[in-house]
Amino acid sequence: MNLSLKLRVILNLTILLLALSLPVFAQENNGAQSVPFSDAPYKIGEHLTYDVSFSNFLSVAHVDMQVVSHGLYAGRDSLQLKAHAETTGVVNVALFSINNDYITYIDPTTGLPFHSQETVRDATRSNDFSLDLNQPAGTDAIPPRQRSFPGTYDFLSAFYRVRALPLAPGSVYTLSVRGESQNYEVEIKVAGAEVVKTNVGSFPSIATQVKVSGNSPFKSARVYFSDDERHVPVLITARISTGELRIELAGSEFIRPAPVASASPTPPVVVATPAPTPNPNPSPVQPVGPIDWPFAIGEQLNYQVFLGNSNVPVGIATFQIKGRSRYFDRDGLYLTVTAKTTEAAARIFVANDTIESYVDPKSLLPYRTFMNLVEGKRRLNQTLTTNQDYGVVTTDKGQRIEIPIGTHDYVSVFYVGRTFNLAPPKRNAVSVLVENKPKTLFISSLRRETIELGQQKVPAIALSLTTDDPEPDKFRFRVWISNDRRRLPLRMTCQTVLGPLRADLAIVPSTPQ
Repeated sequence: MNLSLKLRVILNLTILLLALSLPVFAQENNGAQSVPFSDAPYKIGEHLTYDVSFSNFLSVAHVDMQVVSHGLYAGRDSLQLKAHAETTGVVNVALFSINNDYITYIDPTTGLPFHSQETVRDATRSNDFSLDLNQPAGTDAIPPRQRSFPGTYDFLSAFYRVRALPLAPGSVYTLSVRGESQNYEVEIKVAGAEVVKTNVGSFPSIATQVKVSGNSPFKSARVYFSDDERHVPVLITARISTGELRIELAGSEFIRPAPVASASPTPPVVVATPAPTPNPNPSPVQPVGPIDWPFAIGEQLNYQVFLGNSNVPVGIATFQIKGRSRYFDRDGLYLTVTAKTTEAAARIFVANDTIESYVDPKSLLPYRTFMNLVEGKRRLNQTLTTNQDYGVVTTDKGQRIEIPIGTHDYVSVFYVGRTFNLAPPKRNAVSVLVENKPKTLFISSLRRETIELGQQKVPAIALSLTTDDPEPDKFRFRVWISNDRRRLPLRMTCQTVLGPLRADLAIVPSTPQ
């Protein structure tokens, strides 16, 4: 098999595996059996991005999955689902180019598809295909020239239908999926709970074993779903004759739906499709575009730092978003933090730190970081250049550090954390570079409470920050953020060798509109 054909097979396998991550049920021509159905995976605006690696190729493709809209198609109530798959990096430029789009319309009460469209593009061709499945709502819903497959899922609708199931441990299910002009017979066993590590962190997950019969290039795969109501596949692995295929969740976000247009009895769906995200490696959890920032250009947050129970500050720290422009020949946000001990505290311990971070405006991932740290006798002056596409950080001394794709620095994590869903009891994970080593930072939302800040009582959400170290909560790092859209870090505390340290927000300047 030549390399071009291998890559085409890999991309098709990726779509198939994403679809087959589904313990659904055996299908009969007279309809589906009665199986629990949750609407949690069908939230309008959900956008999932997957990175695909194969054998020695670190990244060969990425796949986007979206719940686009709710409206009318062919005169019936429907949800529009969309997927986009394309080769990336050196594979896309030098070896083989694939750029495919998939659209499926489903019944929002059952998840069953009734119409699907596929646009296949590669270096030599561009073709459109359409298929109608199951029973239409009316006699005119399916044109007579098209073939119908009653009670059948296509790849895209199957990806979401599985997530609507309870995925109870020990369950075994079978399914027939129609795709690539053939049917795939699948058996799924739900093994139980596991914690899996991916490039974007560790996830409590539900592990399943997938077996495929029929004309399939792989016979088994393992799929890991997030252990929550959304059941997002976070990792899929499969062995084929030429190597291992690995599909990892690279990003999860919600895109604000476009305004609803007037209803129409015929295609297209009445709600416009959101613009696709071109970046194949967005931030690991809940990335947002500029329109959704909880902060503005020019925001400056000033903190007073206290040691123990003293009300006399021993230091000050300032976080600032200085601007958006082209930095180092690419679009970026310029973020800074400065921290230093006060004059009185400096007699005992001197600290004077400055960190500058240049980040992608969409993902908030850093691509250039400058650090000038003076802490007692310790001195560090370092420049880091980050290639998020290949998962490599290069220091100004020429050292190469391998990192998970989607790794943040000390400053960018302060801002991207404010874009996460932090409603208790939500738990997020993000990769951070700490002393030239990537660490997984877990941000756990504990509870809502009111704290006293200066003379004011402020509604807040308490967070716990832990790591994947052997002592995950060694420093007992806690943060209280404002319980509003801005998600302002109001108070930060931790345990140090000198005792408990507390940083309180001192000034909240008005920001430009």
